[in-house]
Amino acid sequence: MTAAAAPHATGSSGGSAVLKAELRLFRREPGAVFWIMVFPTILLSILGSIPSFREPTDSLGGNRMVDAYVPVTVLLGLIMAGLQAMPPLITGYRERGILRRMSATPVRPSAVLGAQMSIYGTSALVSALLSLTVGRLVFDVTLPSQIFGYVLALVLAILCGLALGALISALARTTKAASAIGSAVFFPMMFSAGVWLPVQAMPDTLAHIVEFTPLGAASQALSEAAAGDWPGWTHLGVLALWAVLLSAGAARWFRWE
Repeated sequence: MTAAAAPHATGSSGGSAVLKAELRLFRREPGAVFWIMVFPTILLSILGSIPSFREPTDSLGGNRMVDAYVPVTVLLGLIMAGLQAMPPLITGYRERGILRRMSATPVRPSAVLGAQMSIYGTSALVSALLSLTVGRLVFDVTLPSQIFGYVLALVLAILCGLALGALISALARTTKAASAIGSAVFFPMMFSAGVWLPVQAMPDTLAHIVEFTPLGAASQALSEAAAGDWPGWTHLGVLALWAVLLSAGAARWFRWE
């Protein structure tokens, strides 16, 4: 499907046509739309329906487990986008020679990469908005009190997720390899984001280690902003550093053919 649509994009006069073509392809992939934009909210709804998750917990400072899981589901969409959806698609374009053929047209191959990052980044933002909305309307989760800090932490987290996806796309030579690498990284990222156990509920030593991972730092920064505090500069710094390092690695090793 993607291979058939790419020639249409290469015949366009600019990157905006590539973005429109890639957006049409994305809308035709119900699996990607579901896992990125819908599944995190469904997971929050399932967890929130557990009575004990709606009771205050001492280990969370009197907060409820469902309150702690909202930042987790906010991050889940970008994990799906950056690790499961984007790398196989971009690697597939390279593997089939689509990017090489585009290099001979007025539209550069970088337009495809930029379009993919825009689409998946926006999808992650929509997923986050859905989780926050359902958390507020259904489970009475307080909306982030420090909105600017929350948005900053979320944007940095999305940049980290997309940069990691771009790095996987750079290192993987085949679509199967991209899927395998993405899956291998997927579960540690899920753990560090707090999918199985929120970072705030982890033992202190483990929590301190996780806080130096991209999504562990993101989870903590989002939780702090949700509580009304400005995210810790350490957590924001860890996110910014990971975004720079992952982007640099992707730029260094990425090949168009």
